[in-house]
Amino acid sequence: MAADRYLEPHQARERASTLFEDLLGDSIERAFGEGVQTLPELVAYINRSGPAGENGEPWTEDSFQVLMARLGY
Repeated sequence: MAADRYLEPHQARERASTLFEDLLGDSIERAFGEGVQTLPELVAYINRSGPAGENGEPWTEDSFQVLMARLGY
């Protein structure tokens, strides 16, 4: 019988998250907690609550998707 294994959620990370990534993750979690369900709603929420996009620009659906793809790679 195999022993139970514990999975540390961040064990696949190759580096610690940046402050920007932490702030963005917090904003995304708050948005979902408030019932946001679609990408346009999420982008609008992040534009209201922050953080700003990587270059200080407002988020667009495209810029959000590009960043998520890059962070998930």
